[in-house]
Amino acid sequence: MAGLAAGELDRRVTFYRRARTDDGFSAGVGSAGEIGKRWAKKTDVSDVERVAAAAHQQSITTRFLVRHDALTATLLADDQIECEGLRYEITGTKEARGRRVGVEITAAAIKP
Repeated sequence: MAGLAAGELDRRVTFYRRARTDDGFSAGVGSAGEIGKRWAKKTDVSDVERVAAAAHQQSITTRFLVRHDALTATLLADDQIECEGLRYEITGTKEARGRRVGVEITAAAIKP
């Protein structure tokens, strides 16, 4: 089982999470604040995958690969990731390259 070579993680990304509020009467979600930075590999989804996703009303555009750690293991489907000035909504995460080696993040670009 291969690990993650430092050279393949060539993009600096920033993770954001929305603050959740609960005053006892109602719960809400606030603005997104930075929760950390990591090195990542960015892979744009192929046109074939993009068309297949559109057929199911999904918006998959980019995948990021990061090392597994205390932060990346807890990413949520509504967190955000920013890479090279573009912000993405995280739509899903899964284990990559073996147990506690990497985390693959699927994300859709947020329209400005």
